[in-house]
Amino acid sequence: MSAERAGINGRSRPVVPVWERLRLSDRMRRLLLEGDTEGRYGGQTDSDAGYRLTMALAVGCSQPGRAWSPADFHHALIYTPSVGGVWARRLRERKGTLYAEAKLTAMLEKASQLVAASPVIRGRDDAIEALGSIRRLVEGRTWPARRGADTDQKNLAARLRLCERAGGVEHVVSVRQLAELMNCAKATAEASDRRLKKDGWLVLVASGSGKDHGSRWVLRVPPEEEVTSGAQPGQLQATGSRGAETVPPTHTGATRTDTEALAALMGHDAFHRHAHGTSGARLLTCLDPVDGLDVAQLSRATGLHRTTVMRRMRGLVEDQLVVELDGNFLLAPALSVPGQLHLDGQVLSQAAEHHGTAGLGERRRARHRRDRHNYRRWLAERAEHRHRRRPVLELVPEGVLDPDTGELLDEAWAGWDVRDRARPVWRGWTPPGAGRGAAAGACA
Repeated sequence: MSAERAGINGRSRPVVPVWERLRLSDRMRRLLLEGDTEGRYGGQTDSDAGYRLTMALAVGCSQPGRAWSPADFHHALIYTPSVGGVWARRLRERKGTLYAEAKLTAMLEKASQLVAASPVIRGRDDAIEALGSIRRLVEGRTWPARRGADTDQKNLAARLRLCERAGGVEHVVSVRQLAELMNCAKATAEASDRRLKKDGWLVLVASGSGKDHGSRWVLRVPPEEEVTSGAQPGQLQATGSRGAETVPPTHTGATRTDTEALAALMGHDAFHRHAHGTSGARLLTCLDPVDGLDVAQLSRATGLHRTTVMRRMRGLVEDQLVVELDGNFLLAPALSVPGQLHLDGQVLSQAAEHHGTAGLGERRRARHRRDRHNYRRWLAERAEHRHRRRPVLELVPEGVLDPDTGELLDEAWAGWDVRDRARPVWRGWTPPGAGRGAAAGACA
């Protein structure tokens, strides 16, 4: 391409690349010029990875205010030696220019439809803001420890952490991976997913298929937030009242369960269900190293019964994770840094050893690895069996026909064309006195 372009009155001006002229985002510009340097769009094959990278570029080139035309997209990927266009140029070499341009045009149209149907998120800041609103809603609700509500809170905390890494509300996770993050059984994670889908927190975009594909989910605010009546914020409704068993109430107190700390804490063996459990992890994330909380405040923040709170706090104090002072509970110095919870691996490991749960998380991960290995082996065996040719059923036994001369050797097959042993054909009966020559002629 020429470095200059003729302008008005014979003047020349430098050619501005299309990705600069149409204000492509910095991340998409690096992806186009440098390729997938961070390994975000890797696939099982080079062709799969190239398609994913090109589709990501198509989405980036379809954002509001940065929409490219198909000609611009063709020019940037096919007719410019950019690293991000390697897959498109190889496609052009294999199948021709018209096919490659039509393929890129279809990908750009698909990306435009996806962007038009999705909320407008122009960058990572908007995505983090959307996740922040969901996190505030999760932390502002009371999740009582009945009917799996506390497990649902762990599920949402783990998914919020995954969404922050993915850069948006859409994320990919398998049920076994989620169970490892939540430190629970696979069936428990599946039951929590069903409840959150029913309540509107989760939307299943695509179910995982194949040996290395997790399910694609979207985390969102429930479309209809029911407003409870007759109960103050932080109080449970009376038994039998409307919404008493379905909608957890919100609370306005300053004490809340920190979901970021909960996501980092709940996967440790010290918070296995045979040790301090989910309730212990939730209580620990509510504490502060300076300002103490009493049993009533912790009960309102977590929705746990006062007896449960007291029992769990005594266990945490015994394992030196919490300090009790005049009826108030403070975070132990070993787990506290200014302003946040610090995960001291040695202290937590000692607590897991004390309760006999050390190594249970690794045993669960090893079991999941075996399950994945067995599933991959089952897929390979099924594919091999599917492509294996079935043996041909031969109806004519050996020795009926001479393989060299084609003469019929067994008079019982007189009148049959037995040249194809799998499909003998009746040609007519030959009298016994006609001899072998006549029978062989009938077979011929």
